Amino acid sequence: QLQLVESGGGLAQAGGSLSISCAASGLTFGTYYMGWFRQAPGKEREFVAGINWTGGTTTYGDLVKGRFTISRDNFKNTVYLQMNSLKPDDTAVYYCAGRRQGYYGLGSDDFDSWGQGTQVTVSS
Repeated sequence: QLQLVESGGGLAQAGGSLSISCAASGLTFGTYYMGWFRQAPGKEREFVAGINWTGGTTTYGDLVKGRFTISRDNFKNTVYLQMNSLKPDDTAVYYCAGRRQGYYGLGSDDFDSWGQGTQVTVSS
């Protein structure tokens, strides 16, 4: 498993932008499919974005498609999430996650490495 630490986040106005990062420890980061999830109060954790080990394939949840961009730098063991055109509904704790080796789904149970989360709050 990876050890993951998110940073960034904070407060933004609707229509604004924020960027969050996730630093991973472990020599095998470059082999992991990485994802971002989010969880708002009273709601289930939902998939936001995912990126394969090369960075060449990305997948987005329907609610963020066209507004968020996931990327990674395997030399820095870091995955990023650039969030543009933010909406109040984007308010949540955002979690970085590494998917289990040999798994191919995008549900929470397919991921076994999790960061502690970082709060993103979007005001209207």
